[in-house]
Amino acid sequence: MAEKILEVKNLKKYFKTGAGTVHAVDGVSFTIDKGETLGIVGESGCGKSTAGRCILRLIEPTSGEVIFNGRNILKLNRRELKKARNDMQIIFQDPYSSLNPRKTVQEIIAEPIKFSKIMPGASKADIEKRTRELMDTVGLAERLYNAYPHELDGGRRQRIGIARALAMEPKFIVCDEPVSALDVSIQAQILNLLKKLQRDKDLTYIFITHDLSVVNHFSENIMVMYLGQAVEKAPAEELFANPLHPYTKALLSAILVPKVGANKARVQLRGEITSPVDPPDECRFAKRCNYYCSDCDKGTPPLIEVSPNHFVACHRVAPQKTAD
Repeated sequence: MAEKILEVKNLKKYFKTGAGTVHAVDGVSFTIDKGETLGIVGESGCGKSTAGRCILRLIEPTSGEVIFNGRNILKLNRRELKKARNDMQIIFQDPYSSLNPRKTVQEIIAEPIKFSKIMPGASKADIEKRTRELMDTVGLAERLYNAYPHELDGGRRQRIGIARALAMEPKFIVCDEPVSALDVSIQAQILNLLKKLQRDKDLTYIFITHDLSVVNHFSENIMVMYLGQAVEKAPAEELFANPLHPYTKALLSAILVPKVGANKARVQLRGEITSPVDPPDECRFAKRCNYYCSDCDKGTPPLIEVSPNHFVACHRVAPQKTAD
């Protein structure tokens, strides 16, 4: 029986603006088992990065529950949250802007160790030893010990970010588009490193990305988001073989086929994107959907299980009936 490490219930994040209330994350729910990877995909602005940061309380959610190892993270006080964060870390998208340009590689990696006091009573030599071990773990040469971020390429900078996250010896890491700013060849190296670390340290990931090919390779389960809501969630193999939501079908049709002369049907989306500011109680994808019907205006469709572990939020998709 798989051990559940994270359960997110009805997570919401609203922002007040002069034009109204932006529904950045609106009622997202999911669970993750220990040691697995949940991939979250969707267009820019769909709320996937905001959801990841709300789970860690880098952004304070408006409402909902985030149950991590049996504790609701959103109910913890500042001291309890600081301790819980030892087990919950993040790897940011931009490996340059997320690093302090005034600190060396050694100082950046050692900083969380000193701040969290995860090594009580450790001497300066002990912290330096641990820093070198982390650099070796992520593939950073020892000669870069006193280098600054601006002296390194994107791949090495991202390795610093990974080492900084590992310094806390976490159980769960949010990978917020960790390879989108890197060259393709470097992307493969970083993805292989993350996979190796997951196997060696029994880590659990949320992997946020735009790249559907990457998320299929990297994740056991995939959740598709659209305008702050989860519209489909399924095991990766099932989602790619049998996408049910019209938005998911459109996303998958955009994946390039690495074959000369391959003729793949492309789902073209038309219409305007619904505004996330005070959206109406209806399907948010309706104005762009090729399968629009009158039911789409009758409230926001709930995320329902239509087949084992395959959840879809669409009025047109009905649960499959099983034989008695």
